[in-house]
Amino acid sequence: MAVNSTKKKPVGAMIVMGLISIALYATLLLKQDLVNSTFAKGGLYALLPIVTAFVFSYIHGSFTGNFWTVMGIEAAKKKKEVK
Repeated sequence: MAVNSTKKKPVGAMIVMGLISIALYATLLLKQDLVNSTFAKGGLYALLPIVTAFVFSYIHGSFTGNFWTVMGIEAAKKKKEVK
């Protein structure tokens, strides 16, 4: 009897992260004057671009990882070399 070892594809997570990513990019582009003026204030506001970059990276990276999994493309698994 064959065992079905297929994993469930993260379609829902991909869609949610894609929508959040689109919303982040749209907000950034539509409110760029506010973003530029806020980020340019100096002091602790100088940390905002760094935090923003991490948030964008995490959300977009999660979407991209789920996208490739849904498409069926996975990273190659390294084979252990036997000596």
